[in-house]
Amino acid sequence: MDWGYSINQPRAVNLDKNDLGVAEKLLRRMPLLQACIGCGSCTATCTAGGFTSFNFRKVQTLVRRGEYQGAYEEMSKCMLCGKCRLACPRGINTRAVVMMIKKELAKQ
Repeated sequence: MDWGYSINQPRAVNLDKNDLGVAEKLLRRMPLLQACIGCGSCTATCTAGGFTSFNFRKVQTLVRRGEYQGAYEEMSKCMLCGKCRLACPRGINTRAVVMMIKKELAKQ
Protein backbone atom coordinates (compact mmCIF):
# COMPACT_ATOMS: atom_id res chain seq x y z
CA MET A 1 0.00 0.00 0.00
CA ASP A 2 1.40 3.42 -0.94
CA TRP A 3 0.92 6.01 1.80
CA GLY A 4 2.61 8.79 -0.19
CA TYR A 5 5.78 9.04 1.88
CA SER A 6 8.90 7.03 2.65
CA ILE A 7 11.47 6.82 5.43
CA ASN A 8 14.74 8.59 4.73
CA GLN A 9 17.23 5.77 5.34
CA PRO A 10 20.21 7.89 6.48
CA ARG A 11 18.05 9.31 9.29
CA ALA A 12 16.41 6.02 10.24
CA VAL A 13 17.46 4.63 13.64
CA ASN A 14 17.70 0.87 13.69
CA LEU A 15 17.76 -0.08 17.37
CA ASP A 16 18.01 -3.77 16.45
CA LYS A 17 21.45 -3.28 14.86
CA ASN A 18 22.87 -0.77 17.36
CA ASP A 19 24.71 -1.90 20.49
CA LEU A 20 22.65 -0.59 23.40
CA GLY A 21 24.99 -1.97 26.07
CA VAL A 22 26.26 1.38 27.32
CA ALA A 23 22.76 2.87 27.38
CA GLU A 24 21.45 -0.09 29.37
CA LYS A 25 24.31 0.21 31.89
CA LEU A 26 23.60 3.92 32.32
CA LEU A 27 19.91 3.29 32.91
CA ARG A 28 20.66 0.53 35.45
CA ARG A 29 23.04 2.79 37.38
CA MET A 30 20.82 5.87 37.16
CA PRO A 31 17.15 4.95 36.69
CA LEU A 32 16.18 8.61 37.05
CA LEU A 33 17.65 9.15 33.56
CA GLN A 34 14.46 7.63 32.14
CA ALA A 35 12.63 10.67 33.49
CA CYS A 36 14.40 12.95 30.99
CA ILE A 37 11.80 14.70 28.84
CA GLY A 38 14.32 16.14 26.37
CA CYS A 39 13.34 19.74 27.15
CA GLY A 40 16.80 21.11 26.33
CA SER A 41 17.28 23.10 29.53
CA CYS A 42 20.65 21.42 30.01
CA THR A 43 21.80 22.49 26.56
CA ALA A 44 20.39 26.00 26.85
CA THR A 45 22.33 26.75 30.05
CA CYS A 46 25.55 24.95 29.07
CA THR A 47 28.69 27.05 29.40
CA ALA A 48 30.69 24.72 27.16
CA GLY A 49 27.92 24.85 24.57
CA GLY A 50 28.34 28.62 24.40
CA PHE A 51 32.00 28.30 23.41
CA THR A 52 32.08 24.99 21.54
CA SER A 53 29.76 22.75 19.56
CA PHE A 54 28.96 20.71 22.71
CA ASN A 55 25.29 19.72 23.01
CA PHE A 56 24.55 17.49 26.00
CA ARG A 57 21.04 16.65 24.84
CA LYS A 58 22.31 15.49 21.45
CA VAL A 59 25.07 13.35 22.97
CA GLN A 60 22.67 11.79 25.45
CA THR A 61 20.26 10.96 22.62
CA LEU A 62 23.06 9.39 20.57
CA VAL A 63 24.16 7.24 23.52
CA ARG A 64 20.58 6.12 24.20
CA ARG A 65 20.31 5.08 20.54
CA GLY A 66 23.59 3.16 20.68
CA GLU A 67 25.40 5.55 18.33
CA TYR A 68 28.67 6.08 20.19
CA GLN A 69 30.86 7.35 17.37
CA GLY A 70 32.10 10.82 18.29
CA ALA A 71 30.18 10.91 21.58
CA TYR A 72 33.30 10.45 23.73
CA GLU A 73 35.07 13.37 22.05
CA GLU A 74 32.00 15.53 22.58
CA MET A 75 31.81 14.60 26.26
CA SER A 76 35.41 15.76 26.77
CA LYS A 77 34.21 19.31 25.97
CA CYS A 78 32.03 19.36 29.08
CA MET A 79 33.42 21.69 31.76
CA LEU A 80 31.47 19.98 34.60
CA CYS A 81 30.24 23.38 35.79
CA GLY A 82 26.89 21.96 36.93
CA LYS A 83 24.58 24.56 35.34
CA CYS A 84 22.74 21.79 33.51
CA ARG A 85 22.00 20.06 36.79
CA LEU A 86 20.57 23.25 38.27
CA ALA A 87 18.37 23.87 35.22
CA CYS A 88 16.99 20.33 34.89
CA PRO A 89 13.25 20.37 35.73
CA ARG A 90 13.39 16.64 36.56
CA GLY A 91 16.34 16.93 38.95
CA ILE A 92 18.61 14.59 37.00
CA ASN A 93 22.23 14.65 38.14
CA THR A 94 23.60 15.47 34.70
CA ARG A 95 27.17 15.80 35.97
CA ALA A 96 27.07 12.19 37.12
CA VAL A 97 25.60 11.21 33.74
CA VAL A 98 28.49 12.94 31.95
CA MET A 99 31.03 11.12 34.10
CA MET A 100 29.32 7.74 33.58
CA ILE A 101 29.10 8.24 29.82
CA LYS A 102 32.77 9.21 29.65
CA LYS A 103 33.79 6.20 31.75
CA GLU A 104 31.73 3.71 29.75
CA LEU A 105 32.75 5.09 26.36
CA ALA A 106 36.43 5.05 27.38
CA LYS A 107 36.13 1.27 27.78
CA GLN A 108 34.86 0.88 24.21
